[in-house]
Amino acid sequence: MNAPLTKIRPELVCPAGTPAALRTAVEAGADAIYCGFRDETNARNFPGLNFDQRELEEGIRFAHQRGAKVLVAINTFPQAGRTPLWHEAVAKAEGAGADAVILADLGLVAHTTEKHPTLRRHLSVQAAAANPDAIRFWVETFGIRRVVLPRVLSVPEIAAINAEVACETEVFVFGGLCVMAEGRCSLSSHATGKSPNMTGVCSPPSHVVYAQDGDELVAKLGAYTIDRTPKGEAAPYPTLCKGRFSAGGTIGHVFEDPVSLDAVQLIPALVEAGVTAFKIEGRQRSRAYTQAVVAAFRKAVDDHMAGRPIAADMTRRLAEGQTTTAGAYKKTWR
Repeated sequence: MNAPLTKIRPELVCPAGTPAALRTAVEAGADAIYCGFRDETNARNFPGLNFDQRELEEGIRFAHQRGAKVLVAINTFPQAGRTPLWHEAVAKAEGAGADAVILADLGLVAHTTEKHPTLRRHLSVQAAAANPDAIRFWVETFGIRRVVLPRVLSVPEIAAINAEVACETEVFVFGGLCVMAEGRCSLSSHATGKSPNMTGVCSPPSHVVYAQDGDELVAKLGAYTIDRTPKGEAAPYPTLCKGRFSAGGTIGHVFEDPVSLDAVQLIPALVEAGVTAFKIEGRQRSRAYTQAVVAAFRKAVDDHMAGRPIAADMTRRLAEGQTTTAGAYKKTWR
């Protein structure tokens, strides 16, 4: 017998790539912050981002004093022979007072369950658990409390999952939209030798080169030309899946257009579907971006829960290229 869906107030989970961004997100109305250590254990391992142990401890104190939670993303896959780094990250997160860790690797989840049984465990989107059977495995075997669902599901599919599993669900509502099945990207690894899922870097800056060719700005990732931007046109960051390529005699965005996911108008439907938490992507973004997006979604969630309409286009100006999509939530191609 399927459990009836219960309408709950969703938790607003917001990104923090730096201690300053953490404070900004909390003050803008975040219910929870997710962040990571300054190493390969998290999937946003970029120069200038992330936290050391002291910064995490201070950030958690700041958040807790204001009623917000802190979730630590340890969501890459340990490399052979280097598992102690990931084990230490879990221990450090617990020691700092984290409210939960976000994990992807089965072995690391098993280790955390055994060695840190009282530490709340969330399953990262990198684990790609996208159906009730998969989610039940993680919940029943390892006591996973929340699953971050991949960005490949429609709203009815999410509702069906929530009706069948005894587990919290978290979905992305704004920010970068990866075209790949979560946790299964090999494009950046092929071009640079740096794996997004193991070393935490997609299109690493160390492999990005820009060069002027006449009136065009050429962007390369490793040995691959990703984009040629005409004079006067904004140059996007050279991410392989969002590059322009020649295919079938046409030049264009073969894999994915450079647009942002924006599900603000789907908040009512996602709440009705039984979603526990709304996640905003963007740990590599500026404090100004963090403040604006968090404040906008704080107002949108509060307005919906109070029975007020959600304002139209309230987040479009914050999107990449000011162009947005509902992604798979509507699956208009079906």
